[in-house]
Amino acid sequence: MRYIQRILAGELHSALAQYPVVTIFGPRQAGKTTFVRTECPGFAYVNLEEPDTRAMAVEDPKAFLNKLSRPAILDEIQRVPELLSYIQVMVDDEGLNGSFILTGSHQLRLGQAVSQSLAGRTAVLTLLPLSIEELSAAVRDDERGSMLRRGFLPRIHDQSQEPTRAYRNYFQTYVERDLRSLLLVKDLSKFETFMRLLAGRTGRLFVASSLATELGVSYKTVQEWVSILEASYIVRLLRPYHANYGKRLVKTPKLYFVEPGLACYLLGIESDDQVERDPLFGSLFENMVVMEAVKARANRGLEPSLYFIRDSNGVEVDLVLDRRPVPLPIEIKASTTYHPDFRKGLERFDAMIGTSATGYVVYGGDADQVGDSLRLIGYKRLSTILT
Repeated sequence: MRYIQRILAGELHSALAQYPVVTIFGPRQAGKTTFVRTECPGFAYVNLEEPDTRAMAVEDPKAFLNKLSRPAILDEIQRVPELLSYIQVMVDDEGLNGSFILTGSHQLRLGQAVSQSLAGRTAVLTLLPLSIEELSAAVRDDERGSMLRRGFLPRIHDQSQEPTRAYRNYFQTYVERDLRSLLLVKDLSKFETFMRLLAGRTGRLFVASSLATELGVSYKTVQEWVSILEASYIVRLLRPYHANYGKRLVKTPKLYFVEPGLACYLLGIESDDQVERDPLFGSLFENMVVMEAVKARANRGLEPSLYFIRDSNGVEVDLVLDRRPVPLPIEIKASTTYHPDFRKGLERFDAMIGTSATGYVVYGGDADQVGDSLRLIGYKRLSTILT
């Protein structure tokens, strides 16, 4: 197995030098364990998914931590959140930076506990699946179809796993299990239908009421399921841009999958050739690019600050980076060749804010064109304009 260097490493080491605790959130199988153990080989390691280890930690948290040599990595800390209060006391008494690394795969379950117990004592980082930027640096240059179907989970790349089988196992092992434990879902067939319906809506506005009607469940149930999926890093809701440019703007979020490969699996795509022929290819490509933007920001410890904007006439800008003094609008096009219509949304955005916003068109090709009237950039180099 070959370790692919993660861009977040710089943020991790910087945070360890400044805080007693570093907490790393991220989806299951994103590579958190490999990442922290590779970057910090001298740290003691404890996996709280192991039943015996977890039982000891729950039975006597103080004794468990006192026996643990430091610095230490506590993996899947959300399994024993009681440890956080004891960690707070220990780091306050010792006054040493870089004492603990905590990892967790559920934002709601762990985030609230961390904010209550470790406020001011921990840096919080997010490790998402591999980015195109990281894969390119590792000299893996897949075509778009292969890239989308294979996805970005490190294990699939490290072990050359067959994507359909890998995502079937991922879905059954992690997605179904995590949601069942949190919401006590009894009808797995209905939940699987729900997930496939979500995959069919990737890159589209998320309207819970239409899903509820199609599934025959309540609006509240759909909202709860999506909230848990978002907190577990399975889906991501991209919120509309919050600046007040008029009441004619759409206020509904758009839905994407954190792992595009999972969306391809749920859509029944089983070969690379199928991907670009699929009616949803444009949406899947947009999904991949949006998540690449999210990763580019997260890997450098930056707030996402990413939105979209759409008016009631359907004129849309796929991504808006909320930066000062002028936001950065980005259009996403799967086409490998440029067409002047690509700028329609950018021009509308300029008219909304009343100034030139210097937008970009991110497209499916390789040749960049950057000038006064056109800023066209290949999707593999998106990170260069976001950081």
